[in-house]
Amino acid sequence: MTAKISRFLDEVQPPTPCLVVDLDIIRDNYLSIRRWLPLAEVYYAVKANPESAIVAMLAGMGSNFDVASPAEIDLCLAAGAAADNISYGNTIKKKVDIAYAHAKGVRLFAFDSEAELEKLAEVAPGSRVFCRILMTCDGAEWPLSRKFGCEVDMARNLLIRARDLGLDPYGVSFHVGSQQTDLAQWDIAVGKTAMLFTALNEAGIDIRMVNLGGGLPARYRTDVPGVDRYAGAIMDAMTRHFGNNLPAMIIEPGRGLVGDAGVLESEIVLISRKGYDEDVRWVYLDVGKFGGLAETMDEAIKYRITTPRDADAAGPVCLAGPTCDSADILYEKAGYHMPVTLKVGDRVRILTTGAYTSSYSSVNFNGFEPLKTYVI
Repeated sequence: MTAKISRFLDEVQPPTPCLVVDLDIIRDNYLSIRRWLPLAEVYYAVKANPESAIVAMLAGMGSNFDVASPAEIDLCLAAGAAADNISYGNTIKKKVDIAYAHAKGVRLFAFDSEAELEKLAEVAPGSRVFCRILMTCDGAEWPLSRKFGCEVDMARNLLIRARDLGLDPYGVSFHVGSQQTDLAQWDIAVGKTAMLFTALNEAGIDIRMVNLGGGLPARYRTDVPGVDRYAGAIMDAMTRHFGNNLPAMIIEPGRGLVGDAGVLESEIVLISRKGYDEDVRWVYLDVGKFGGLAETMDEAIKYRITTPRDADAAGPVCLAGPTCDSADILYEKAGYHMPVTLKVGDRVRILTTGAYTSSYSSVNFNGFEPLKTYVI
């Protein structure tokens, strides 16, 4: 919670639920990543928070962008980004969308399968391509395993195939998982990548880039190391496995750039108990899984929550959203406690919600409007 956000909420008192994002925090986070990882080009993962003011500010600071759809391409171009600064990082793309991106000037594409590679060769000829390899994502609070990437031996063959199809086999990518808490995971991933570089070099393929993916964390209920520690682990891994012959590097922060910059304010709609002898209160908010808190699925991301009564004694609670869906429970097992003096109508503030909240917010489920965002 920054003084700037607190002042805005106190003075404006916008209708809830709402998300307030402080651009100054994002600016500082971007500069910190550039400071500690100067050899890596930053490609902001737009899906984390696609607010136009955020994209425009980062474009003005020289950021590049990782996009997942034509709509995100248009957003970045409208904000002043050059097509050369956009990477189409989604490995699952319609052919028509690849063609659209290519027509707009995008020349950097991800893939992880032969079918995707063939689409790229057909409608984005000559483009630079990078192949994503599988990672187990151990240590990540929001893993990204199995759905994306391929085994290393397949990646080798696909990058050779890319050359044969007239594409430029530019690099290799991986993702160690979002909100990664184990710094050693980058060493494992870079080690696999270096082996792939060697195998491709022996096959006459000169790949030149490592896409380090995302994984830089935000600060939720558990403390995490600073970006300097993450940068140190990444560069130690790169120099250990590549020596002085470092390839070009890309990093794709999303959560690590915008997560700490947001606060979501919500109103308590109902407080109840399930039985006369039940100690646990159920606290229902006017925002839930379908209103932007999708990452509470399986209680994976555990947000810090503050109330105006935090000085009072607290007791155990289950937290849930307002919709008529039994899946709309935020926390039932994570051990949340809230003040026993809480009342219906009290406002609570959910911290570190700048990433993957508004972009996850549903459109009109149960008639609830998408999460309103204020960028200040």
